[in-house]
Amino acid sequence: MAVKIRLKRMGAKKSPFYRVVVADSRYPRDGRFIEEIGTYNPLTDPSTINIDGEKAKKWMANGAQPTDTVKGLLKKTGIL
Repeated sequence: MAVKIRLKRMGAKKSPFYRVVVADSRYPRDGRFIEEIGTYNPLTDPSTINIDGEKAKKWMANGAQPTDTVKGLLKKTGIL
């Protein structure tokens, strides 16, 4: 089971809001997930990023791979 830390798109058309989730890579983007570890809102100025650092580190220690976008968000928040 390949586990990824990735974004799940929420919100209305033309106003995206994302949840940072841990999911099996075989599941669809907005489908089933294992755990929600944070949120990301790109529409605010500056962008709002709320990620639980302890949960993210725990999942990465257990082998979860963050996507490129989530990796950038983790670097911005200082978790990586």
